[in-house]
Amino acid sequence: MCMAVAAVAQHDVWRSDSLQEVVVTGTGTRHLLKDAPVQTEVITRRMLQSYGGKSLEDILSGLTSSFAFNEGDMGSQMQLNGLGNSYILILIDGKRIHGDVGGENELSLIDPQNIEKIEIVKGASSALYGSDAIAGVINIITRRHNESLLVENTTRYGSHNDLRQHNGFGLRLGKWSSYTNFQLQHSDGWQNTAVEHTAPTEQPVTDSHNKTVNRHTNWQLAERLTFTPGKRLQFYAEGSTFWKRIYRPLGHNPHYDVHTYDLQYRNAALSAGGKWQLGKDDVVTLDVDWNRHAYYYRFTATTLVEDYDKSAGTPYYPYFPYMAGQRELQSDQQRTMATLKGIFTLPYKNRLSAGMEFRYDWLEAPTRVEGRTVSDHTAAFYVQDELSLVRNLQVTAGVRLTQNRQFGFRATPKLSAMLRIGQPFRLRASWSQGFKTPTTKELYYRYVRQMSGTYLYLGNTGLKPQTSNYLSLSGEYTWGGLSLSVSGYYNKVSDMIALVTIPNYQAPDRYIAQYDPVKTRQYQNIETAKTYGVDVSAQYAWRDFSVGAGYSYLDTRARQYDSDHDRLHEVVIDGMAHHKGNFFATWAHRFSPLYRLGVGLHGRMSSRRYYQIDGDGKGYQLWRLSTQHDFSGRGLFSYRVEAGVDNLFNYIDRTPHGLHLGTTTPGTTVYLSLSVRLAKGKNIYKTKTNFNKRNDEED
Repeated sequence: MCMAVAAVAQHDVWRSDSLQEVVVTGTGTRHLLKDAPVQTEVITRRMLQSYGGKSLEDILSGLTSSFAFNEGDMGSQMQLNGLGNSYILILIDGKRIHGDVGGENELSLIDPQNIEKIEIVKGASSALYGSDAIAGVINIITRRHNESLLVENTTRYGSHNDLRQHNGFGLRLGKWSSYTNFQLQHSDGWQNTAVEHTAPTEQPVTDSHNKTVNRHTNWQLAERLTFTPGKRLQFYAEGSTFWKRIYRPLGHNPHYDVHTYDLQYRNAALSAGGKWQLGKDDVVTLDVDWNRHAYYYRFTATTLVEDYDKSAGTPYYPYFPYMAGQRELQSDQQRTMATLKGIFTLPYKNRLSAGMEFRYDWLEAPTRVEGRTVSDHTAAFYVQDELSLVRNLQVTAGVRLTQNRQFGFRATPKLSAMLRIGQPFRLRASWSQGFKTPTTKELYYRYVRQMSGTYLYLGNTGLKPQTSNYLSLSGEYTWGGLSLSVSGYYNKVSDMIALVTIPNYQAPDRYIAQYDPVKTRQYQNIETAKTYGVDVSAQYAWRDFSVGAGYSYLDTRARQYDSDHDRLHEVVIDGMAHHKGNFFATWAHRFSPLYRLGVGLHGRMSSRRYYQIDGDGKGYQLWRLSTQHDFSGRGLFSYRVEAGVDNLFNYIDRTPHGLHLGTTTPGTTVYLSLSVRLAKGKNIYKTKTNFNKRNDEED
């Protein structure tokens, strides 16, 4: 893993003042990266441009070694230091992303071309951000466009008809500013193998039509409107709509590859708020957000599905036929949030943050929830104090008080400290607790999956909230172009919620009679789960050249109930890999005021990923060569051409369908991207330091 100082150094350290990067995620307040009291990893815009990632999954897995992904139709299947999606809080400009399907976040909601930087804080952050922040927080900070006139277009095309389109239009008229963003993503998908995993007693399937990654298309249109009546006051309103469809092939084997429906998603979001700057560092903000994520089956052939009483949401026979072109709602998740926050400077070098939050969740799932709809709501108050009473020592302490309708009251504290030892050394230590209530899906959802037989997945209204204790200690050394960092962590999750295989007789009789499943799995609290590891990184930069590597060691332990033997036994957490790493070497040089060339070599690697069922994922290493060509045109125009080759050594994981993959890469691929930008008028958000001015000119 590349930690705070290390991550920035990857592409920027040849500028000695690169550590002046400002971060906010760790404490919710602004700090220079080198002085942030909570360990923060940053992926800067220059890093993003040098790497040339096509998606957020691609970016995070390529530029850090703490993340693992196993992309599928239902979402990203992300893991951070041993814990999966439901324990990772993803923010866009400090606001929660909303796009959950089966516990997986829809990361294609995020346009990579509109990312300014990414801040990553590992470990429990529930004191500041509430539920879900047990493994860590990823804050996607988008670009703030405030030119008088801005028109930009980026078109990227690659192997397998992979198309990524970005368009932006910005306008500033007096106190009003607007930015409209459009993104389109498409891929024809690919098939790495035609072999299906079958039981030893079954006939082998070697001509499956299932793809490793299915053909898919999604697009998003977003608008942000800002009104600034004075220097200390600003209001905004924004909204977006998102559409995605995953096309699944119609095969010939009824047990494995016959899909009579595609998957379709519709998202919508609206938000409004304001910021009142009381003083230099004192500010009050108010945000109100509404988000919707709807998930449908879009039928491609006549299909008989179980009908249900539309008033009660209770399934019953006979089956109801859907024709090609019709769709059926699977789930509609809506969330409304209101957040009030204030930051205040106090005497004796104290800075106080305090806030209130209200969240209302509503789920409609006609065929998957008895009663059709369920809801939940949570209220919270938090307070945090940053103290600098002793020279070179900064302490941050905070606590959140949460009241949930179903699970009552809970307090979650956090304590962090940073000690500066001269200029090159920094020590950071952190202890925090996490708290996560069961989701409405974990409590009430019912899902049937057809593989080689029927698999039944059940919610559990008897679940308890999950809690965690997180400890970390890190040391950093930075001098000139050299940066070294080491970090150790320990995360213990109590009452961890996981899918557990149960005997059919423990499931409700009506479901067993209706589905006759070969296996039933239910969400249950398991005893404890532990993740612990060490992250190391080393970088060196001189003039136009930068080189470095990161390494992450991880181990996990969980105690799970074995229903066959009526006892608890130890297992690894699904998806865990003991060893992960990344490598980079970049070179960039401006040959003239009109042309700048950048070249990057990036590698990422992982050892075997362990799973309790369906086999382990193979270890792998992948290498990418990328180039960037910046042309400064005459007048208002600028141009950028990017070209690269991914998976240089053509590694392909040909594990049969139905088993776990180490990586879904299709082998060696190429891409070419063209960006054209017209900008007029000074951006009032850009600072006037020589360093930032030089960055602005080169970007």
